[in-house]
Amino acid sequence: MTTLSRTLLATLLAAPLALPALAEQDGAERLAERLAVNGQAMPVQSVREAPMEGLFEVRLATGERFYSDAEGEHFLVGDLYRNAEQGLVNLTEQARNGERAARLAEVPEAERVIFRGPESEAEVVVFTDTTCPYCQQLHEEVPRLNELGIEVHYLAFPRSGMNGQGARELQQVWCAENPAEAMSAAKRDDSLSGAADCDNPVEAQYHLGLELGVQGTPAIVLPDGRLVPGYVPAERLAAMLGVAE
Repeated sequence: MTTLSRTLLATLLAAPLALPALAEQDGAERLAERLAVNGQAMPVQSVREAPMEGLFEVRLATGERFYSDAEGEHFLVGDLYRNAEQGLVNLTEQARNGERAARLAEVPEAERVIFRGPESEAEVVVFTDTTCPYCQQLHEEVPRLNELGIEVHYLAFPRSGMNGQGARELQQVWCAENPAEAMSAAKRDDSLSGAADCDNPVEAQYHLGLELGVQGTPAIVLPDGRLVPGYVPAERLAAMLGVAE
């Protein structure tokens, strides 16, 4: 901090911490307003100061993120690491995890298909598709996961998009009188005869998955927001959650 800055700060005793916070906020807001590529404004969702001096972390409405200088003239695409005593720490992934957990916490239970046992020690959110073989394999592990005290909360992610078989079947699941039974039936490759045109969250959850970095199914999200792609056996998943039998 310069001598002038210290002098100004000393004169504002009523709000001694306001200036740095306002300066960071103003810098982020100015950058958000000016960010453009080829004259086209970027779909900026948030801008905040990065841990590395002189950089701002920019998050787009698409879920993508990158780093920019204060003028929006130079971009860095990739993960930012801190060289800590315990080794390299991926700061970008930590931020992704926190945001992912926060977004999923906003999804009400009424919009999830939930499998839980008599006791609960942990919860995982799984983006799933009824037509996915590895999703079917993971679903066979659900009773064991419930025995271990792990709740499974399904969200929809039709991997072929909203015009495919998976989307239609997932809509039928969410429209069913008993979505859990319908999910199990669909994962057994049983035909679903129910309607698919009720008011359901399948498309919204599909877009949420894309925003959160889901690229395939199953995609397991741990309570801290870590994204684990693919099938994971029940015992291994329990170990990752710190749940002992």
